[in-house]
Amino acid sequence: MTAGPANAGEGPLAIICGGGALPFAVADAVMRRGRSVVLFPVRGWVDPKAVAGYPHHFIDIGRLGRFHRQATAAGCRELVMIGTVLRPALRDIHFDWGALRELPTVIRMFRGGDNHLLSILARLFEKRGFRFVGAHEVAPEILMPQGTLGRREPSVRDRADIARGAALLSALGPFDVGQAAVVADNYVLAIEAAEGTDRMLARIGELRSEGRVRSAVGTGVLVKTPKPAQDRRFDLPAIGPATVASAARAGLAGIAVTANAAIVAEPAEVGAAADRAGIFVTGIGPDEREP
Repeated sequence: MTAGPANAGEGPLAIICGGGALPFAVADAVMRRGRSVVLFPVRGWVDPKAVAGYPHHFIDIGRLGRFHRQATAAGCRELVMIGTVLRPALRDIHFDWGALRELPTVIRMFRGGDNHLLSILARLFEKRGFRFVGAHEVAPEILMPQGTLGRREPSVRDRADIARGAALLSALGPFDVGQAAVVADNYVLAIEAAEGTDRMLARIGELRSEGRVRSAVGTGVLVKTPKPAQDRRFDLPAIGPATVASAARAGLAGIAVTANAAIVAEPAEVGAAADRAGIFVTGIGPDEREP
């Protein structure tokens, strides 16, 4: 059943866009619900052709004052931030006066993991009168459902690997590192750090080709879960067709993400891609996250 307009009376929704397809999936879902959007793609991260069909203003990291003026002029009071983020070095950012006024906070923001950085960034926007909301709040249909997308189901061995990976990520949560790990036959092959999911999976493929991963092709699971204390308004774990392709190239059996707490871009295509690759994609519930 199609939901009615969501927050349609609260003005356009500002979407700060990182890379990838997710910002546009969110924008389309919000518009289907009857609310207008204004996209703020980060310059250098987003293909200009991809945003041509949407109202948009390109923004630069460090130009807080300019963003404030543009978003306010567009009538935006609520913000969503979604998409792949390429974390810059502090020395490479060119600040405007609006950001320079917050420089001690900005410096502190960069001294920690992504959840630390994004939480402080949200407070900076809220200080200026905006309200950060999660993409799943304005477009709940983008959340991964419980169960599988596609025909293939995880085996008993796969479910044991899923439980181990989820327990590992839960234990690592206080350190604010990545949201993904790869486990095969109860053996931890990789933990995501600054390289991101796709490069972590590419590393698994390289290790296989070097003979350093001894588990057979078709074993092992990519597990993605949010951090236990994560601010879920931003940076929820996400997968899409490209994740499926990367997992297949790495020789894995499948992908498991937390149901209702992870984002899936193009779910129909994800299921079809999984079927073509002969792997599973599943959303796990609380009972499947225990070792």
